[in-house]
Amino acid sequence: MSPLPQERGEGAQRHRGETFITSRDNALLKDLRRLAQDSDAHRKQGRVWVEGEHLCSAALARGWRPALGVFSTSYWPLALAGIAQAAIKNVVIDDGLMKGISDLPSPAPLAFVIDLPPAPALLPDAPTVVLDRVQDAGNVGSILRSAAAFGFAQVAALKGTALPWSPKVLRAGMGAHFGLRLVEGLAADDLAALQVPLLVTSSHEGELLHRAHLPWPCAWVMGHEGQGVSPELAARAAMALRIAQPGGEESLNVAAAAAICLHASAAGRA
Repeated sequence: MSPLPQERGEGAQRHRGETFITSRDNALLKDLRRLAQDSDAHRKQGRVWVEGEHLCSAALARGWRPALGVFSTSYWPLALAGIAQAAIKNVVIDDGLMKGISDLPSPAPLAFVIDLPPAPALLPDAPTVVLDRVQDAGNVGSILRSAAAFGFAQVAALKGTALPWSPKVLRAGMGAHFGLRLVEGLAADDLAALQVPLLVTSSHEGELLHRAHLPWPCAWVMGHEGQGVSPELAARAAMALRIAQPGGEESLNVAAAAAICLHASAAGRA
């Protein structure tokens, strides 16, 4: 991973251990803007932008230590000690410049920059959620939340899936990332490393979910929003299941379907 640019330079002043940035031409500021707005910047930098008190607190609660704390000038004196002292170093940015880092309509006044660990390998026996070309960042983040809530330790994202560590997925995940093993950029053949049965969903085919005896641990495969699970993965599945829809809708949103399926697995263990 490449190091972040030094805070020193144009518009940067060090005071009481933190660095104040007041110029929009500061190199670190430009780098943070890319990290906060570009979906694949984390791959190039080996770091992620974690914005807002909720996400920052979730990372700390899971034992992640930020490399950099980023605060607006007005928020810095108000920051709780646990947040203000968590990072290896801190920068304090002029309020107007801080708002320009994020692409949110109402940006948070604090953020962490966290180093990503080396890309992990798949754990063969872990309860897993497989994302098969799930393209919407909101759907991916929501599925991560369900995975964490219902006891699934690992998420395997196949190529074509929204990048799990991208800013939009991070926000939608609401902190679930920090309790999950995330493996991204996989090909279908890479799933051969899993030793747990694959379960796939379909709108109209397979055994009804509420009547099925579900194995544990397992790997639920959640498919593309329009095309569903690929035929290749469906052919490998140990079970095909469908969710009863007495209201007559053609299909469910993939994140909603994932929540129902993962809860069914969790309930079956109780």
